Amino acid sequence: MSWLTQTLTSSIGKKLVMALTGLFLCSFLLVHMSGNLQLFKNDNGLAFNVYAVFMTTNPLVKTISYGLYAFILLHAFEGLYLAAQNRKARGNQRYVVYNGKANSSWFSRNMAILGTVLLVFIVVHMSNFWFEYKFGYVPYTQYEQSLATGEVTSTPFEGEIKGKMEEFVREESQTRVVIVKDLYRSVMEGFKNPLLVLFYVIAMFAVSFHLVHGFQSAFQTLGINHPKYNPLLNFLGAGVFGIIIPVGFALMPLYFFFKSM
Repeated sequence: MSWLTQTLTSSIGKKLVMALTGLFLCSFLLVHMSGNLQLFKNDNGLAFNVYAVFMTTNPLVKTISYGLYAFILLHAFEGLYLAAQNRKARGNQRYVVYNGKANSSWFSRNMAILGTVLLVFIVVHMSNFWFEYKFGYVPYTQYEQSLATGEVTSTPFEGEIKGKMEEFVREESQTRVVIVKDLYRSVMEGFKNPLLVLFYVIAMFAVSFHLVHGFQSAFQTLGINHPKYNPLLNFLGAGVFGIIIPVGFALMPLYFFFKSM
């Protein structure tokens, strides 16, 4: 296995690891945003809270999540290492006139800075919501949904249940009852803080710039660079990951902030 170790620890190997982990994280962003869109449903948080339970209890999803955490750290450390190596290499070439602006885009010259901002954002985001949901106090809410009309009502639940959710149907009233850990309420309360909302919006600018360059460069690293496919890759990089994904995430804190006013 020495050849594999040598390959992965080489400069080319590290760029390959960066490309693969980056594309995996891009796919996670798509899944994560599709789930978080449940926040916009007019059901007092029922769909989002059920989604949160599924994401934190399903064995397959939990296994993938642990891999995700490892990939985030690996991607960050490899990126910082490559940035340091590139800076060192430029420093050793003092006799060469170096013009970074002429040889590379603003995105590529600042990927390490953007990545560091994103790493800080991930830590803040997980401490505010994921850590609190897993280890802190998150209240329970009881939802009652009419099976005939779909109308949802919610009330705080003060009792005790086993686990994060219980669900049953009252046959006599044709009502679906869901008692669930209310992460939706935590999100709603958290985004009343204007400083937190501002931080999230700024972080989404960093996400946009990072993804625009990172998505396209990942395919170039993998050798996928062909005139036939480049327009599609450019559209996905700039349109989907550069605009739609960041805007979608930025709208969530803005939605709750202005809703609370």
